[in-house]
Amino acid sequence: MGPSLTITMNMSALTFNSTPMITTATATDDRSRILGYNETHSCSRLSRKKNPSIMACSTTKPLAPVVDHHGVNESGLSRIESLSQVSGVLGCQWGDEGKGKLVDMLARHFDIFARCQGGANAGHTIYNSEGKKFLLHLVPSGILNEGTTCVIGNGVVVHLPGLFKEIDCLESNGVSCQGRILVSDRAHLLFDFHQEIDGLREAELAKSFIGTTKRGIGPCYSSKVIRNGIRVSDLRHMDTFSQKLDLLLSDAAARFPDFKYGGPDMLKEEVERYKKFAERLEPFVTDTVHFMNDAISQKKKILMEGSQATMLDIDFGTYPFVTSSSSVAGGICTGLGIAPRVVGDLVGVVKAYTTRVGSGPFPTEITGKVGDFLRSAGQEFGNITGRPRRCGWLDIVAVRYCCQINGFASLNLSKLDLLLDLSKIQLGVTYRLPDGSILNSFPSDLHLLEQIKVEYEVLPGWQSDISSIRKYSDLPKAAREYVERIEELVGVPIHYIGIGPGRDALIYK
Repeated sequence: MGPSLTITMNMSALTFNSTPMITTATATDDRSRILGYNETHSCSRLSRKKNPSIMACSTTKPLAPVVDHHGVNESGLSRIESLSQVSGVLGCQWGDEGKGKLVDMLARHFDIFARCQGGANAGHTIYNSEGKKFLLHLVPSGILNEGTTCVIGNGVVVHLPGLFKEIDCLESNGVSCQGRILVSDRAHLLFDFHQEIDGLREAELAKSFIGTTKRGIGPCYSSKVIRNGIRVSDLRHMDTFSQKLDLLLSDAAARFPDFKYGGPDMLKEEVERYKKFAERLEPFVTDTVHFMNDAISQKKKILMEGSQATMLDIDFGTYPFVTSSSSVAGGICTGLGIAPRVVGDLVGVVKAYTTRVGSGPFPTEITGKVGDFLRSAGQEFGNITGRPRRCGWLDIVAVRYCCQINGFASLNLSKLDLLLDLSKIQLGVTYRLPDGSILNSFPSDLHLLEQIKVEYEVLPGWQSDISSIRKYSDLPKAAREYVERIEELVGVPIHYIGIGPGRDALIYK
């Protein structure tokens, strides 16, 4: 690969394969034709934007043909089979990297698939072998693979109405859940009023709001940490459940003047509701700590999926614009009750560019036409809220930081195909302060982040459709150079490359 050019951000350095710049609508139409998204798929995304109260799963069928469920080539099988007994997939940016697709492909090679943290703020879009699309929030992505047992670990906060909605949707579309979903008896329950509190809290913050999904995740974890939360196991003791729930509701009413607690009548209604939930949930409830460790001793293969991503981690992310749980490798152990020594290969998922939803610093963010183009081409709208995602160049400093924290064995570079219309592509490789000094890592100080200037390397684009390619050697030279430059800068090999929305649209390197 020839020498690359280092610059500070200059939007004029980037051009498209046609002039003048196409409109957002045209970009969407062109991308639909190239990648096989049909009009229904696009409209589904738009409807989510307008109405966040979407179904737990969808069954829209993509226009492009979907390969057989077992259509992994020999190179891919070798790569998957080389993963350790206990492996994991974690996000390597600000979330929305496309983790669901990779874990869906890997899950059928594992006996158990587990979630360790987060809640219904996760949104994973996956397709089954018939091309039906499923949007999952709480149910682990491995549910589409019939031989896989799915575990919702103790670190997850569980909204039972949402969980049952997803299960009903899966069952109605021929996906069996009975005996295949295990819910930790130590997991905390997320109630509807936690969601209401989430909205009230965001309203209090006004212009400095966090930008949460308003799914109640933060308030539920707050209840857990101040030790007045309610766990799944408490549903087995309805004689004391009412007292614990009353404490939670009273606490919320005392803290937020706009939270209306209806007293005994409201409490009685909620208790009766959860009596029914408890009866339905009981077959799923398991001591998952024992289950996981027993499975490990039996040499069963286990795949773990984290929600959100490292840059949203409560400790290591862009605090306070973060999620409320530990979304890094350490969260696997605390969220499932397994020892660090048993955790093997971890795969980090990173987009070929960068996105984030909500507020917070974003050093490589692109505004204007280029950002709009990436958003349209990648259908970058939140799976949960429908909010448009902010788009930017791939931030190597942030990715390298994430790799250091998690110790990734390899990376999955997703959505490489969406860069096809760019004649030049930039990589954010260095952070510099106003005095010219270099920051050696991603800083914790948000004020410092506001002052930095990003230095970029400019690489040539390939300007051709790569969505049908399945061998790394068949990629255009410029695409391979882009992949290999990322590997060189980050210091971690890229073993999986996403080049389209289809289930088989994955290159194993």
